[in-house]
Amino acid sequence: MGYKRLRRGIAVLALVLLALPAVPGTALAEPTYPFRDPHLPVNARVDDLLGRLTLDEKISWLHQYQPAVPRLGIGLFKTGTEALHGVAWSTDIDNNGAVVKARGTSFPQPVGMASTWDTDLINRVGSAVGDEARGYHAQNPRVWGLNLWAPVVNLLRDPRWGRNEEGYSEDPMLTAAISTAYGSGMTGGDPDHLKSAPTLKHYLAYNNEIRRDVTSSNVPARVLNEYERAAFKPALAADAATGVMAAYNLINGRPATVDPDLATVVRGWTDQPLMNVTDAWAPNNLVASQGYYATQAEANAAIVKAGLNSFITDDTNAQPTVTAIKQALATGLLTEADIDARIREILNVRFRLGEFDPGGGRYGGITPDVINSPEHQRLARQAAGEAMVLLKNSRQALPLDPARTRKVAVLGPLADTLYTDWYGGDLPYEVTTFDGIRERLGTSASVNALDGADRIALKDPATGRYVTATGTTDADPVAATGTTASPEAQFDVVDWGQDVVTLRNAANGRYLGYNWGPFVTRDAQPNGWYVQQQFKLEPQDDGSVVLRYVGYETKESWFAPEKYVTVGDDGALKLGASTPADATHFSREVISSGIDRAVAAAKAADTAVLVVGSNPFINGREAHDRTSTALSAGQEALVKAVVRANPRTVLVLQTSYPVTTTWEQEHVPAIVWTTHAGAETGHAVADVLFGDRNPSGRLTQTWYRSDGQLPPDLLEYDIISSGQTYLYSTAKPLYPFGHGLSYSRFRYGQARTGDRPVAADGTITVSVDVTNTGSRAGAEVVQLYTHQRTSRVKTPNRALKAFQRVHLAPGQTRTVTLRVPVADLAHWDVTRSRWVVESSTHDLMVGASAEDIRARTAVRVRGETVPARDLSRTTRAENFDRYAGVRLVDETKPRGTAVGATAAGQWIAFAGSALRPGAHTFTAKVARAGADAGTIQVRLGSPTGRLLGTATVPSTGDDYRYVSVSAELARAAGTHDVYLVFDSPVRLADFSIR
Repeated sequence: MGYKRLRRGIAVLALVLLALPAVPGTALAEPTYPFRDPHLPVNARVDDLLGRLTLDEKISWLHQYQPAVPRLGIGLFKTGTEALHGVAWSTDIDNNGAVVKARGTSFPQPVGMASTWDTDLINRVGSAVGDEARGYHAQNPRVWGLNLWAPVVNLLRDPRWGRNEEGYSEDPMLTAAISTAYGSGMTGGDPDHLKSAPTLKHYLAYNNEIRRDVTSSNVPARVLNEYERAAFKPALAADAATGVMAAYNLINGRPATVDPDLATVVRGWTDQPLMNVTDAWAPNNLVASQGYYATQAEANAAIVKAGLNSFITDDTNAQPTVTAIKQALATGLLTEADIDARIREILNVRFRLGEFDPGGGRYGGITPDVINSPEHQRLARQAAGEAMVLLKNSRQALPLDPARTRKVAVLGPLADTLYTDWYGGDLPYEVTTFDGIRERLGTSASVNALDGADRIALKDPATGRYVTATGTTDADPVAATGTTASPEAQFDVVDWGQDVVTLRNAANGRYLGYNWGPFVTRDAQPNGWYVQQQFKLEPQDDGSVVLRYVGYETKESWFAPEKYVTVGDDGALKLGASTPADATHFSREVISSGIDRAVAAAKAADTAVLVVGSNPFINGREAHDRTSTALSAGQEALVKAVVRANPRTVLVLQTSYPVTTTWEQEHVPAIVWTTHAGAETGHAVADVLFGDRNPSGRLTQTWYRSDGQLPPDLLEYDIISSGQTYLYSTAKPLYPFGHGLSYSRFRYGQARTGDRPVAADGTITVSVDVTNTGSRAGAEVVQLYTHQRTSRVKTPNRALKAFQRVHLAPGQTRTVTLRVPVADLAHWDVTRSRWVVESSTHDLMVGASAEDIRARTAVRVRGETVPARDLSRTTRAENFDRYAGVRLVDETKPRGTAVGATAAGQWIAFAGSALRPGAHTFTAKVARAGADAGTIQVRLGSPTGRLLGTATVPSTGDDYRYVSVSAELARAAGTHDVYLVFDSPVRLADFSIR
């Protein structure tokens, strides 16, 4: 304490001395403010600068574009440069917020990076991304800010989520490890001097895109703490991030944009100030789509008080934000102290970034030379290689022998194409799978590429004219004017699933797209926020086809009903029909069969390498979920035909999510999975296929056998009750969590741990000998899972608690030691709203995946026994043990969670409740917006069990107006499961039985 007082005194003295006027007679110079002195403590510098800002200046800094303050020599500061797997893009305030794409090093999509299970590698990747962010910042600091919006920490609960590629894993422990590694690399590892300032996305419980701004994630207390929050806390606690971005969705009835966690729980995970941001336009949603507040002033005041610092809204126009904040101040919804608290946190991050230090501080000397440097290219190749997962390898089909593999057919829609994604930059160069294999085998080998697409022409029977491309600009419309099926009238059709196809012109290689009027062949790839290169060719009874436009904007409510293509008298294509009957019926002429050409090529080759999968702009993406994880029908037909033609076929699945490939698993000799892995994809694929890299990637998600193994509703967030992810699912997967093969074999010895029980504050240590019994050096990912045998609650089937990558030479044995703090075995005790380590025996399972357990042991943990519930105390309704039908809702707009019944027969249950002998009164805090009265029944044992009494809930006229109600109960002493059964819509905040 004495040291802190001394340090504070020195800081104050320094401020006083620095603020004194210059000695008369000295040379005139720019003012030297204390906030520019890097030798002062950060808090002292923040205090000094905060005190020099006017109220208007402070308010202006709440918008994403924090304007310059010329009188203090302060420039523009911008929150938000996208950097999910490399610096991707930013926006230009000097060009109306136009998106500016980066062309730096491109690393694998995050789900691929996590598949390396290599935290050291991911830390190096994060460091490279931080370096390149600094390099771009040095080029143009007005475009390229140092607040990076990454990583995405949302858990990959359901592979149908459209943004699956942005996350890491369905497991919170693995997600935390990878995000902490990536974030630590981006920050530079020194919390006091930031290379860049990562922001974790998106807090919280965000796994659906459809109507994401108005859907509420129903997250009971255990799921909230054990699963959702558990993924976010570690990176913040390790100072590997400088804030979070609030999600679009509602959480238990309250918009995430005003989640009180942002000012309380989240900030409690670290000693460092955080700079939290909204998602784009989310502040406006509070008044518009969500209707949560009547005015923007109320909404903005709530955002500030909830703990958010930066309003990402209205593009570059800060005025609406500033106006609403000033209205909130004028009406007493906010105080200047509220503004100061948020600006103080912003300043802390800006100071740690070195903005006010000479030369930009510790990292200010990084130059643009680092962008896409050879060193970073090599790192990208390593990351892409380690990310690849060998799913199957029967009869040693892989690795291929380059000496014996002299004729290779590289086939499929991704054979000679690399795709970017919405949160990736432009590729500075491209090495496709075809390129990588051709380079690996050299010029003496025969390597050919075919995409396996049908080449067709569409003719308007009424005129005999063909749909024909006329150029590659917006001024070159596609029209049914061609007299022959020339190359300009030919299109390659690729099936991406659910009957959605793309049509690539054979003459110019560009994709047919709708451009808000004319149809054009302008784009080299499907792209943009509204992906306009999507169509369906719908067969008609007369043998013709109609062309239905299915670009993403057609799913918007404002899009006109005319989605079918018609041909005008001048041959121009337009959206002129709302039904197939009124559309132009085209004849579909097949110029050549893609499958026939692929089969011929496969038969003539020593080996066929078939590359199929997804397009990141089509198969789900931000604002668009998937309805299925199946491989497209067209691509599956291609796989089956090629495998029949050449049994020496290797399948490369290149997707952003798990796919259902049960037939392929049964019939294809070797299957490799990679995500869209950036510019070095082709080198990485060739490295693995030819054995230059021994595959070591492991799945971070369960791959299911069918969509039927997933919940019917993507919005089912309660993984415990619904049995989701490897933690709680009992379904037999296609490939389990943690699965991945190697060209080596690894033998596990016995698992060893201490014989004595371990205390709740102790550490469990498990050791196992792992031997490489193969002839190649390789890496094994040793995974430790635990299972608690007895508990008052449902516990996971198994849960990952530790892992370690081990590199072993042929014949080498290493002892792998894995440590688990007993505190990591705790679960959230809903009876007391705290973490608890129960006394129980825990199985310790060591192996190569969640299903491939090689060694087992067990340990006894000395914890505690959760006592019976005491319902005589006021009990929060949200802390139920089981439920049916009810939803969790916001108790009030600022804070609190209540239970909301929506229909008769819904219930909540409180297990193991001790009722006192004299207890005979049920008291509840309730609200009911409906006009009539409702009831809550108190029953024992089941929803239809013994009725103790019924409480009448009067209309309160408002969901947020609560009253206390009581009911006399029949006496029922002892320990029981108590059920509260609702007869109609009612909100219950808390209750007691006394």
